[in-house]
Amino acid sequence: MMFQIGGVVNDFLMPIGILDFSIDWLNSTFWARVLVVVALCWRWTGYNMIFYLAGLQNISKDTLEAAQIDGASPAQTLFQVVIPQLKPVILFTSITSTIGTLQLFDEVVNLTGGGPANATLTAAQLIYKHSFVFTSNFGYSATLSWALVVIVALLSVIQMKVTNRR
Repeated sequence: MMFQIGGVVNDFLMPIGILDFSIDWLNSTFWARVLVVVALCWRWTGYNMIFYLAGLQNISKDTLEAAQIDGASPAQTLFQVVIPQLKPVILFTSITSTIGTLQLFDEVVNLTGGGPANATLTAAQLIYKHSFVFTSNFGYSATLSWALVVIVALLSVIQMKVTNRR
């Protein structure tokens, strides 16, 4: 309801000058995709932030102090001390976010139902539709599911190789 033409979002953005016209968020292919991206950012930011905060708390103060004594600038401390120590957390959050995005279902069904014109249709939603909405072709749905598993596994392996961790 927030993203309808007369919804709260348009009513908020128009008076402050960000929009000159009401956006049809749910019936425009471009704005529907933007809406799904905004919803995903809203969902995953807090989840991932918990892991980053835990990782930052595990960085030794002695290491940061040693970098400061050695004359490292704040940027050097960030890129050469903090981020390398957060590498396992970054790997974990990138893999879980990738898996969550490829299995995206709830947000799209609740916001747009995969429309308009299948612009926001996801793999998980396609599998669901082939299983229960169209002709109940469970064999094809199982094949699509296994293809999704293989894609997730390949992307996870690629992310591990990029970060040089097993």
